[in-house]
Parts: sequence; C-alpha cells; structure tokens
Amino acid sequence: MSNVRVFADQNGNVIHVSENNPEYGWIFVEQEATQMEGGWLKRNTRKARIMGKVEDLQEQNFIAGMELPGKIVVQESFTPFNSANPDINLKIAGNTGVICRVDDRPIYRQTLYTSNLNAFDELIMHTNTDEIKDVLAAQKEISVLKNRPKENVINL
Repeated sequence: MSNVRVFADQNGNVIHVSENNPEYGWIFVEQEATQMEGGWLKRNTRKARIMGKVEDLQEQNFIAGMELPGKIVVQESFTPFNSANPDINLKIAGNTGVICRVDDRPIYRQTLYTSNLNAFDELIMHTNTDEIKDVLAAQKEISVLKNRPKENVINL
C-alpha cells in the first residue's frame, strides 16, 4: 500500500468549496492499494474526500502531491450512507450498471481517509454474480455485433 497523497483537479485546485455553503469544502486524496475481495487479489487506486471548513483546510497548506499519514479504507453497508440521496453510494459491478446485492438488499460503498493505520476495510460479498455475468455476456455480444464487418451491404 502506498502513501496517501493530496491531489488537485485539472485546473490545479486542491481545495474545493461547496456551492451550497461556501464556508465548507474538501480536498481529495488518493492511494494505491491492494485488496482481497471474494478470493481475488485486486490492485486499485482508492480516492477519498476530506471535508472541513475552508478556513481550516487552508490553514493546513495542502498542496498537490503532499503525503499524509494514514490510509484510505472501504466501507460497505446495507444502510445508505446518505439518507437524503441513498442512490449516491450504491456499489455497482464494474461498467455493467448492475447494483451489487445480497439477495434483494443493495450494497452501499464509500471510501474514507483515516489516520488510523490499524483501520481495515469492511466489505460485503454480493450474491448476484449470475446477473452480473449475464450482463457482461450481453455487453460482449453487443460489442461483437457493433464491430462486425458490414458484409453483404449493397451500395446503390
């Protein structure tokens, strides 16, 4: 696992100010991580948001590339993390658009930065693997059909 680093957007901004309340804002951090999930070893880049008062964030003098002590952990739950907009943290299977579930219960997923190096991921293994495989197969078939040469086309 690599160190947690502050990163800037494409315009070089490190601190992002809330449109709803300019007194508050956030920074983004990222970390290269290796995780074991469902028997699979997977490397990925984890990203998280550290929120606070803009004044407090500015006092920390965050700059792009700055390393922070700690780690980014994954939390999964059957309870939405945002009750006002519960769809915001649904766990989606790759690019399939399929919501990961255990039976009929959707799984919610978020990433959090913590300075606690002993913190660990809280993962829930989905049970709708067959649905995900069916959608992947359908997406592959659509891709094959789209890329098939246009044979037997008569130009008039």
